[in-house]
Amino acid sequence: MDSMVRAACLRGLPALVDGLGGNAGELFGRFGVSCAALETDDAVIPAEATAALLETAAYELGCPDLGLRLAGTQNASVLGPLALAIENSPTFGAALETTQRFLFVHSPALTVSQIPDPSGRRGVVGLLYKTAIAEVLPPQAVDLGLGLVHRIIVLLHGGPYGLRSVHLPHPALAPVEAYTRFFGAEVRFGRPDAVLRVPGGLATTAVPGGNRVLHDLAVDYIASHFPAPGERVADRVRMLLIQALGSSPVEVTAVAKVLRTHPRTLQRRLADEHTTFEAILDEVRRIAAHRLITQTDLPLTQVTAMVGLAEQSALSRAVRRWYGLTPRQLRSRVAGPLR
Repeated sequence: MDSMVRAACLRGLPALVDGLGGNAGELFGRFGVSCAALETDDAVIPAEATAALLETAAYELGCPDLGLRLAGTQNASVLGPLALAIENSPTFGAALETTQRFLFVHSPALTVSQIPDPSGRRGVVGLLYKTAIAEVLPPQAVDLGLGLVHRIIVLLHGGPYGLRSVHLPHPALAPVEAYTRFFGAEVRFGRPDAVLRVPGGLATTAVPGGNRVLHDLAVDYIASHFPAPGERVADRVRMLLIQALGSSPVEVTAVAKVLRTHPRTLQRRLADEHTTFEAILDEVRRIAAHRLITQTDLPLTQVTAMVGLAEQSALSRAVRRWYGLTPRQLRSRVAGPLR
């Protein structure tokens, strides 16, 4: 599956394209991206298409500093739910830690991390911006991404934060003055990585207006709402159904509420994992019913209730569908491995 990124990362680009004499609707259409999707926090688009769209727009519009210009119009809001946690971090170090932990919510392909100063200066550290799926990012995507990181820090800080210099892995795409004007610091090109060289003490600097309570609430929301890479939504749904079966509602709305998401969003995420809520519920019921029928002497009416079915006839139909037998026939054959 292609790596995806939130469509909001291109927010502001249609107006920029049109303002430069282009046709945003036609340009975006070529890459299968809807301009309207950029204004939502949930829409995602392929990362590859995003990068190609930026490069094409910059070339066709004769605007080599397009990535920087777009970054200059954006703020943390393009990061969706992550923005609230970042903006209310108690310190810049906490903001970076939150970004490192949850940037996958914006795009699993991108990372921001603190590294030793690539120039070896004491009292200076690097903020490394890179992709986890390719050796290099296209130049416009680098300018946009690192430019946005810089702009968010400036906005949180309320002005210049002591940026020492900027390292970019590509040659200057526009006059160097365009870069130094944007970053307010020296920019060095053709370096191994995209890095902001910042004061080492920035991490302990308080974020003006940061609210620990709102930060913690936002982090809790993201942690419960968005499974980390490698953690399947289906596994979380399965565990909740196992716990609820026979004692709590097993409707998708109830499970979605526990996961703090909308039922349609939950179904969409399960579809991305090639399953459905109904399929997981059926599996959980099958395993529970097999155990209760073959390993206990509980009346079938009680088994029916314990697997979350309203009538014994529904249990009979389900067992016949699963095993080609009635519940009593299955019990009489006793145990044996699950099929």
